Amino acid sequence: MNRRWTAFWLVCSIVAFGMGMGLLDAGLDLCGVDAVGTEAAWAQDEPAAAPAAGAAADPAADILQQRKQESFLAWMIRASGIFGFLIMLVSFIMVALIMMLFLQLRKSNYIPADFVEDFEEKLNARDYPGAYELAKSDDSFVARVLAAGMARLARGYEEVENGMQEVGDDEALGMEQKIGYLALIGSVAPMLGLLGTVQGMVLSFQVIATSTQQPKPYELADGIATALFTTLEGLIVAIPAIIAFTVYKNRFARFMFEASVISEGLMSRFSGMKAQAPAAPAAARPAAAAPAAAPQG
Repeated sequence: MNRRWTAFWLVCSIVAFGMGMGLLDAGLDLCGVDAVGTEAAWAQDEPAAAPAAGAAADPAADILQQRKQESFLAWMIRASGIFGFLIMLVSFIMVALIMMLFLQLRKSNYIPADFVEDFEEKLNARDYPGAYELAKSDDSFVARVLAAGMARLARGYEEVENGMQEVGDDEALGMEQKIGYLALIGSVAPMLGLLGTVQGMVLSFQVIATSTQQPKPYELADGIATALFTTLEGLIVAIPAIIAFTVYKNRFARFMFEASVISEGLMSRFSGMKAQAPAAPAAARPAAAAPAAAPQG
């Protein structure tokens, strides 16, 4: 279990580092845009570089020039806004969950073939204590089920089945909660994208409502870009989450079914075992059961 959590946090660190490098690259691009704009302003202040003395610079032309020099990644980050940032955080969680479940939902963690063969050999040899110790020393799911069943052999086969069922229910509850988070992400990510869509449309209509003349295309483009980018980002996160949820849910159900069949098949040889009555304490035995010692003369 410690190795799994170590791998989980390692994946989170790698993903966070990769996204951080992407944001750093976008930040450098933004700084480059600002530097170009500053150099253009300095050049306009010099009399020798001015095309005409006293001519005022066109702000719309400056904005369009900056937009042309802006990279696509920088434009996407700027347009996505707060909802794009939230979707990015959700994507971190999604990738970490997918990698963690990928490491956990493997057949070797649930039904290792070597363990099943060794356990069956010990049962065939009637080495029941050895089979129990083998099951206790293995960390796989089927081993924990068999260990729980063999620990209750003295109580009868019905208790054996109850013990194995408890372990199965505990495993199913924990894993279904982890897999369920993928379904939650698949539902939340499009909703965050929809919020960004609404925000972008509101920004565009605000430009139209507050403009005294016909708005320029670049003035409306910011709101439209916010609407489209956040919708796109939400779908990009939601689609893999839903696919991973379905794949992992089916895989887990198959492993649970196979483990149940194997464990019941191995333990079925104890089906006729009845619960053993506890031994009566020595003080409660009848006096006639044990002859009294002759008194010492």
